[in-house]
Amino acid sequence: MLDIDISVEAGDWPEEETLQSIAAAAADAAFAELGIGTDSGPELSLVFTDDPHIQALNLAWRSKDKATNVLSFPAFDVAPGDPLPPMLGDIVLAEETISSEATLEEKQFEHHLTHLVVHGLLHLLGYDHETDEDAEEMEAIERRALARLAISDPYG
Repeated sequence: MLDIDISVEAGDWPEEETLQSIAAAAADAAFAELGIGTDSGPELSLVFTDDPHIQALNLAWRSKDKATNVLSFPAFDVAPGDPLPPMLGDIVLAEETISSEATLEEKQFEHHLTHLVVHGLLHLLGYDHETDEDAEEMEAIERRALARLAISDPYG
């Protein structure tokens, strides 16, 4: 089983039990889509925070002085298909940005959050969207993982 550690630092987030459920469902769907078993019990950390905190992280780590919806910090350098390391890394999510995006895009908050957990997890597993080809591959995995949860295409 995947061991998910949740930390709510700031923001108007749902109850921790709800966040745990969303995170587990997102991870299970992503792993199922990738055909990855989690018998080895890797760890995943999710930090639920606000825009000022994620903006500071985005500036420090990516030299971008603005808030963003999700940041991923892999614990180990892995490529798609590599064996899972014991610790996958950290996914940091910003409540205000996610909430405003969900409203603007007319999506349920929980569905948008689930998508961003899947997206962040794929980054921890070595996927990225730096090239068009990589973006197409990553987005296709996201679509299929979310479809497993009856969540519509986030890019549609």
